[in-house]
Order: sequence, then C-alpha cells, then structure tokens
Amino acid sequence: LARKGAGADTVSAGEIERALRAGVPPARIIFSGVGKTEDELAFAVRTGVHQINVESIAELETLSRCAAALNAKPAIAIRVNPDVGAGGHEKISTGKGDAKFGVSIDQALALYARAHADPHLAANGLAVHIGSQIKDLSPLEAAFKVLRRMTEQLRGDGLKIERLDLGGGLGVPYFHEPDPPSPADYAAMVNRVFEGLDVSLAFEPGRMIAGNAGVLLSRVIRTQERPGRPILVLDAGMNDLIRPAIYDAYHGIQPLRQAQSAPTQSYDVVGPICETGDTFTRNRALAPLAPGDLVAFMTAGAYGAVMASTYNARALVPEVLVRGDRFEIVRRRWTLEDQLALERVPDWIGG
Repeated sequence: LARKGAGADTVSAGEIERALRAGVPPARIIFSGVGKTEDELAFAVRTGVHQINVESIAELETLSRCAAALNAKPAIAIRVNPDVGAGGHEKISTGKGDAKFGVSIDQALALYARAHADPHLAANGLAVHIGSQIKDLSPLEAAFKVLRRMTEQLRGDGLKIERLDLGGGLGVPYFHEPDPPSPADYAAMVNRVFEGLDVSLAFEPGRMIAGNAGVLLSRVIRTQERPGRPILVLDAGMNDLIRPAIYDAYHGIQPLRQAQSAPTQSYDVVGPICETGDTFTRNRALAPLAPGDLVAFMTAGAYGAVMASTYNARALVPEVLVRGDRFEIVRRRWTLEDQLALERVPDWIGG
C-alpha cells in the first residue's frame, strides 16, 4: 500500500512507527484519536507527520506546548463532531453528539480560530469521522455538508483553511444483503458536496481495502449434541476474532470440504474460551461437519488479527500472506514461552 501511494491514519505512536517501518513517509501520516499523550504528540511533531487532528481544547494546549519546546509548527486540523449517527453498530458510531470524539460545531469554530492565532501551530484543516461499516451515503453527505458550511464560515472570517479529512466509514458486505455504496458512488457524492471549494481531501478507506482480503481458518474440535440443535466447537475463539462478541458481527463461515449434495445442518458455532460470549453465531445452517474439518471465517481481514489477544493463555495465531500460488508466514504462532517471557515474579513475593 505504501508503494502504491497510500498514507496512514494513526491513533498511537506505535501505529505511527509501524507506518514508517512499512514505508509510509511522514508526509502521508495523519495522527488522530482522543487520547494522545504528551509524549505521543511530541513524537508526532518530531516525526513531522502530515497532520495532527486535535479533538479538544486541552489537547490543543498540550500540543502548543510541545511544539514550542521543539521549535516546530505542526499542521493541525480540528475534529468536528457533527452530531450525525452512522455505522453498523452503536460501538462503531463515532459522530453522535454524545460520542467521545471531536468537539461540537460551535466549539470547533472557536477552537480553529484559537489555533489559527497560535504562533506554534499551523491550523489549516477540519476533520470528521462519523462511524464504520456505513451502508448508506446519506449520513456521510450530511456530515460533509457541515464541513463545507464551516469551511465557508471560517474563510468568511478571514481564516485560511486548505484541508478536509473526511475519515472513513464505507462498509463491506459481510453477508448476503444489498451491497454498500461503491467507491464510485462515494466519489460522486464527495465531488457534488465539495465542488468548487478548493481544498485537499483525505480519505480513510481501511475496511474497504482490508476486510475481504483476509480469512480466519479454524478446525472443528467436535460437535456436542443437545436438545434443539448441536453445538459446533472450533479451535478458534473470541480471542482470535472478537468482532462477533463485541459487535454481534456476522461473518460468513465456509467449510473447506463441501459435502456432496448433503442437507445442511443448523449449528451454534462456538470457540473454546471460558465465556458464553465466545459464540460466533447461533442457528447457522452449514454443511454437516466432523472433527478435523476446516472452516474459513470470511471477511476477517479488518479488525481481526489486530484485535486478537492471548486470553486463556492461548497463543496468537500465525498470519499467512498469500499472493497467487505463493505464501509466507508473516507472523509466527506465539508459544507459551513467548507469553511467559513478558512476565516476571518479583523477588519479594518469596517462595
């Protein structure tokens, strides 16, 4: 992606460093997020990232101090909360008025004017991000119209504004339902809203790029019969793919060995974790499966491996990169020793 010219929207110093090591130049990195520490802000300023999206008065003050101490003048945008709800689940809806992200429209206008007058900051943009897995362009268009009105108002007040960060949000098809808007539909809407405004635009199409580029492979441990329908127990758990547990997210489950013209069987599909929440789906119709069979969780390329954990002392699964008939393990499977190497027992515990 870096070689193709893509940038990176980041929310931590670690993500900035990962982007740099992947070959993304600082000039194509945006630093967002409500919880940037002073050390992280200083790191971003020293790195010379393209833009820091400021989300509060307190953050603006901290960033100004950092910039003054480093004799730098970082480019910033103010993140606006347009009070527009969107997204596939309430936990990934980020533009409502009660969300933790950004500041209200009136606050953003005042904060931008304050930043514009700050000698240590180069205020030149506005940012917005209203949610993820959006399947309708209407809320995005409403939020973008807010940005246009704000841009025109700020320019009317004599303030320079050259950049608009539109965030992300376009969904991907996780199951058989109408497809979300296409990139072409999105582009047409963006061109219509911002026609003639003379600004540079940034987009964050993360899930659209990665979502359907990955699958999670799992093996059937056993089936457990019970009244009603059987339970299909897999060796993958919520620690490997937590989206169903957090967001009630649907992932297609594809058996790798298709039974020949066999009737489907309804299963509750679960993992081995010691929580009832470790349930991928209930009452899912699948081809009959037996211990040892492999299944693939589809559309697992976004918010899959990056959200994995070692809960229940389970190993992080390996990641395998595939291109055509070539493949490479790009993250090996963790061992228990890898986990234990991060821990130590204090001498004062004794025994």
